[in-house]
Amino acid sequence: MVAGFAGKGWAIFPPEPGVQAWARAARNAARVRMAEPERRQAGLACEGTWFVGLDCLPNDAAGCVAGVPLIGAARRAADALAGPLPLHAGQVSVVWPGYPRPRAGEGPAAFRYRQKRDAAHVDGLLPIGPERRRMLRERHAWLLGLPLTEVGAGASPLVVWEGSHHLMRRAFAAALDGIDPRDWADVDLTGTYQAARREAFETCRRVALVAPPGGAMLMHRMILHGIAPWREGATAPPEGRMVAYFRPDFPDEARDDWLTAP
Repeated sequence: MVAGFAGKGWAIFPPEPGVQAWARAARNAARVRMAEPERRQAGLACEGTWFVGLDCLPNDAAGCVAGVPLIGAARRAADALAGPLPLHAGQVSVVWPGYPRPRAGEGPAAFRYRQKRDAAHVDGLLPIGPERRRMLRERHAWLLGLPLTEVGAGASPLVVWEGSHHLMRRAFAAALDGIDPRDWADVDLTGTYQAARREAFETCRRVALVAPPGGAMLMHRMILHGIAPWREGATAPPEGRMVAYFRPDFPDEARDDWLTAP
């Protein structure tokens, strides 16, 4: 496994020609998808400064886009964590100058959290019901980010709280102790999650992850992460800061892989 990944919970991989070719194909395919009126309307958020881009990328289960395979050191490292897993249609997250602005339905407190704490979250813990209780509804194996455009350092980078996955794992292991993994999706983890998140903010280093097209960013599934505000003067092409993300799920919810796997 990549040196330091287990401790930090993240790793950046330098550009490779094969991944650069994939990034070009993915960028072109994403731009076509984003131009579809219904998809664009559904994806635009934060007063047009963010395109959420869920299921935007037309890749196959191996990650191939327009005949270009998804290869490289980051993909091999991801496969080493949990074995080869089929990939979903990739998210293409796009941010433009002015981010963040309030998201539709977002109250003042939530918007301040987006501004001050980068809307930091752990993927897979979804807000359920009118009270938006956090429950484990998606058991991701790992997170892989693949930049599609060349941008400056202040162009709303992905940020992570280094080592926060250790805090999260301990907290969730205690909350789920003795519960059948098949029932985890029905456990209210709100309090556990919020307490671990506060501890991460107080004790973990916030790190901005930036890589050019052809590079990659691999993250632990439990790492606390978010999107930083766009810094004044940051440079980006007209299509904005584009990053493709993959978050494949563990295949068997009767197993405890989400808690115990690397």
